[in-house]
Amino acid sequence: MVERRWQSLRVPASSANLGPGFDALGMALGIYLDVRFRPSHALNIRAHGRDSDRIPTDASNLIWQTALAVAADVGGELPPVEMLICNDIPLAKGLGSSAAALTAGVVIADQLLDLHWKPARILDEAARIEGHPDNVAACVLGSIVASAIDSGGAARAIRFDLPSHFGVAVVVPDFDLPTVKARGVLPATYSREDAVFNVQRSALLIAAIATGTVSAFPAALEDRLHQPYRAALVPGLDEATRLRAPGLLGCVLSGAGPSILVFFERGYEPVCDLVRQIFSLRGHESQVLRCDIAEHGYRLSVVD
Repeated sequence: MVERRWQSLRVPASSANLGPGFDALGMALGIYLDVRFRPSHALNIRAHGRDSDRIPTDASNLIWQTALAVAADVGGELPPVEMLICNDIPLAKGLGSSAAALTAGVVIADQLLDLHWKPARILDEAARIEGHPDNVAACVLGSIVASAIDSGGAARAIRFDLPSHFGVAVVVPDFDLPTVKARGVLPATYSREDAVFNVQRSALLIAAIATGTVSAFPAALEDRLHQPYRAALVPGLDEATRLRAPGLLGCVLSGAGPSILVFFERGYEPVCDLVRQIFSLRGHESQVLRCDIAEHGYRLSVVD
């Protein structure tokens, strides 16, 4: 086998739902999963960085398993790879670590199998594997995304930007919340009243972000579809979503949690510490990640 050069892939973290936009809205964050890869004679995976001791380095690795799934889907055969993973995304914290790994796996399969997929096809495949498009759409497109699976089963997503006078940060507590557990507490059905409540606020939130309208917050971040049911799993969530302070636009659960996403007006960054104090009162340490929005989705380059 002719040795191919290393390729370098960077995929951003993501926060999904953004309050009322359950399984529909997502945001790419400036925290990254970096992967270098090339074909090899045998599978060789190494990992370092944040939570690297929890990242499998054998054939069960999610990136590799996703790449194999893509190959099986298209009837291709992947060569073994040498893969160097440098992770900065906290695992099991509601910051899209699995979506970043899935996206990386799809991109790696695309490259190794010479599929020449466009980003829209990468997104479609990643959403099919993930089961919902919000996190992976942010990984592929960057910034803020509204996404859906159409009646034919294809992923659709539109990217838009956060106004320059808005900022975001994530408060990450010292405990994990597996997504399967967070989804397990959700009801199978909702009332019409609750569905309409969330449709109204999702529309209001998108309009508020698109126009930079401060006065629409925090009402635009209210939710009845997932946060009330997950509050028992995230001590302090109720208090955080009810926080009001000058410059604070509002707080929401990041993805399935337990991290909390904070929207604020630029210049009022210290409001994030109010959420950290809430976790502290509930007996948990936490850290504030003051990360900008990732304006771009995944980035791929050849290493010289």
